[in-house]
Order: sequence, then structure tokens, then C-alpha cells
Amino acid sequence: MKDFNDPTGGAFGYGSLVVGIALAVLVGWSVRWVVRYLRADAMTRQSIRQAVRVRRTWKRLARMLKLSATDKMPTPLASFANTDGTPTKPRVLIPTLKVTHDAYGVIARAGCLPGVGLEQYQKAAPHLANAWRCTRVAVTQDQPGHVLIRGVRLDPLKFPTEHRPTGKVPDKAARWDLGVDEYAQPVSVDLRQVPGVTVAGLPGYGKTSLINRLLSDWAPAPWVQFACADGKVSAAYEGDYADWVQRMFAFVGDDLEEANKLFRRLGPSEKWPLVVLIIDEAHTYFRDHKGSDPKTKKLAALAAENARLVEDLVKKGRSVGILVVLATQKSTGDAIPTFIRDVCPVGLSFAQKTAEAAVAALGEEIRDWPDANPINLQDPTYVGVASMNHQSQPGFTRIRTPYVPDACAAEIAHATNHLTADPADLLPAVGLTKIDPDDGDSLPPVAA
Repeated sequence: MKDFNDPTGGAFGYGSLVVGIALAVLVGWSVRWVVRYLRADAMTRQSIRQAVRVRRTWKRLARMLKLSATDKMPTPLASFANTDGTPTKPRVLIPTLKVTHDAYGVIARAGCLPGVGLEQYQKAAPHLANAWRCTRVAVTQDQPGHVLIRGVRLDPLKFPTEHRPTGKVPDKAARWDLGVDEYAQPVSVDLRQVPGVTVAGLPGYGKTSLINRLLSDWAPAPWVQFACADGKVSAAYEGDYADWVQRMFAFVGDDLEEANKLFRRLGPSEKWPLVVLIIDEAHTYFRDHKGSDPKTKKLAALAAENARLVEDLVKKGRSVGILVVLATQKSTGDAIPTFIRDVCPVGLSFAQKTAEAAVAALGEEIRDWPDANPINLQDPTYVGVASMNHQSQPGFTRIRTPYVPDACAAEIAHATNHLTADPADLLPAVGLTKIDPDDGDSLPPVAA
């Protein structure tokens, strides 16, 4: 009961209550922090300690790196309190910094000040990396008035990852999730307006696993159909796509004539499901055969026509939902004709042995980005790492693509095989006929 004779009016009692609540909150926060720290793995614990150090040293570091601003204009309160007319001491403004962490390092969101913006942070990035003990630091514009600073203590490219497909229909049509970049940020490519993709690299460095992820993630979608030409094998059961044949409406091996028939029947038409055509070991179908004997002449003619048909698919396929993925070890002109390669806007390359192969895969600009050049990926540590020209940023970036276990891919293929349908069989259902890509004349509807 309140004591009315108490001159303090119970203030001490209320003060004790407030202090008690504050202490309880502090203890609760401390316990939560300790539990999170103890439950984290060793890599994440190190990142937590790193984040604490970044917060603690930020005010001093910002001033040292000239990431601060001096405000000589006194505040209204300072002007009111200044009764003796002496000059008011300028204030040093320090940008705000909010820091989070993950297993690889820290993610900081910093405020901007007059004279301290994206350019100043990017210039300071190497010094931030040294101060924060990071392998590398990248700065991007997060939103107006703020920048995102990503510091990685460990190189994400050196840690193999694994992808286990969910078997669910993709949330977004034609989005290819590739993996993570050198800052452990997710990388994806929007393929809705992309007619062709080239994938190059030495054998055993990740091309097949990259394509496996595309198949595994897109197979549950009933609006996607797959076809494949695999130049490594003669029959489907021999190759990397043996489990996927049940989810493909067409498959051919290294027979040029059979491949020619497949490329011909995929000529663009007015309405079509999203068709993904995978051409693995693409050089098999386009190689220039030298010789004057009848067999060699026939192979040369088939290869030339294959190149013409695939060029037609890449150039015209975008408007009708045909995506061509061409994979080969070296995407030089003798493996993938330049008139095909140059109209494929997305290119990836795993490890390459020569600068010529790197340029063929990614273009002349790769010479200006030595850190991202795939000739630097020959170390076994970088199996599964590719260089690419990213759609949303200038230059080239390196990405770690995950390994897809064969058992997982086989499970998805089996679970989705009932969705397989030859697009040509779907045309009569919508009253359409197949268009001959050679002369444009309509062919009779394909019987279901």
C-alpha cells in the first residue's frame, strides 16, 4: 500500500521495478545469445566473434578510413546553451552500422552521409577487408541512403556444396538456380528471354552436375518438356542421362542422322510448351568431317545441317519457348559454330587449360577480369566452380555449383515421368499443325 508520508512518493519503488525489468531483459538476451553461440558450428562461432569485433571497432575505424562527416553547424540545443559566444565545436558524424553473420563471414548494412556514399565505401573495401580479417569485401547499394557490405572470412568457392531437389513445382518459371558466388550469395539466371546457354569446361569439373540441377528442379513442372542429344554415348543407358530418359520425350546418342531428325522435328511452332533441349558433347554433332569418301561426305553434310537447324532453334526458339543448352569441353568455333555460340547470351565455363578456350567460352572481355578467368580453376579444389557473365552486374563472377547426388536425380526422374509428353502430340489438341522449319509449309497434325 502506498505510504502517503513517504516524501519520495514511491519513486524508489518504481525505479527498482524498472531496473528489475531491464535486468531481466538483459539476462534473457544474454542467455539467448549464449545458447545461439553454443549451438552454432565452429565456422559460425568464429563469424559471431568477428561480427562483435566489427561492431565494437566501427566508430574508430570509420574515422580512420574517412568514412565519417564533419558537421560544423551547431544544433539548436547547442546554440541555446552557448551563452559565452565561443565557437561551437564541430560534430563528427559516424555512419550507422548493423551487422549480421553467417558461416562465411559478416553482412553489414551501413548508412550514408553527405560525402560518404557508395564510391567512398567501395574505395575503402580493401582496408575494411584487412581490418575485419576477411578474404574479400564487396560493397553494393542496398537501398537509397544505405550500402551493403559483404565480408567473407572463408572463400565459399573452396567448400563443395550439395543440392537435394525438393520435387516441388518451381515457384518461378524458367529461373535457373546455379549456386552461390564468391561472397556466398545465391546466384540465379532468368531464362525467360534466353534462347541458348553454353556450358564449357574440362571433363569432371561440374558440367553434368550443373545440368542435373536444372533437370531436377524443373522436372516437377508439367509445363516443361525435355529432349537430349548426348554425344558421349550411343545409347541412353550408357550415359549420364540414363535415369532422365524416362522424363524426356526424345533422346539420341552420337548418331548424327538421329540427331538431325531430332533437331528437325523441334522446329519452332506457334504454340509450344517450354522445351529444354540439352546437347551434351556438342562438338559431336557439328564437327567438320574431312574426306572425299561417301560416308565422310554424308557425315559432313549432316553436321552442316545440324549446325543450321540448331542455329534456327536458338535464333527463333525464344519466342516459342525453346531453350537450347549446349555443353562441350572447349566452346571454340570447331566445337560450337560461332554463329550459334554468339547468339547464346548466357555462357558459363568451368576450368579451362588455355586462354583461347576461356575466351571462346566467355568472350574477349574475360581477359580484363583475370581473377575470374577459368584458367585459374584447374586446382581440384575448384571442381564445381564456374565463371560466368552475370545478368545483373558488370563483368564476370565465379560461382560454386552444388553436386546433385545421382540417387536424388533418379528419384525425381521416376516421380515425374508421368509428366513426359511429346510436344508434337499436344499440337492437335489445340488445333495446331507442325511447321516445317525448311519451307514453312504446314505438315499434317501428328496423331496422338
